[in-house]
Amino acid sequence: MDITHNGSTLVLTGDFDVRNTMRVRTAIYEHIDGCDHDLVVDLTAVPVIDLTALRVLAAATRNAEQRGRHLTLRGAGPAVRRMLHLSHLIRVVDLERIA
Repeated sequence: MDITHNGSTLVLTGDFDVRNTMRVRTAIYEHIDGCDHDLVVDLTAVPVIDLTALRVLAAATRNAEQRGRHLTLRGAGPAVRRMLHLSHLIRVVDLERIA
């Protein structure tokens, strides 16, 4: 998995699963701790996600809210959306609206 920053957007590329959740968690929390603006996590190039990864995103969403910031998920494809619905974590995270 590759993790890049594009301003206030964290861009993830590749499978997001238990093998790389700590790297993604660290990148998200460093952004939340070091910035005074909201964060977008771009999942456009994430074809596969597992429950552990979704839990990291849900926990980061709550952490951002506790710090007065907002975390939005962008580009969640069908596989990611399916896992969000199956895990009921769709209720916890904020998906960017498609215009």
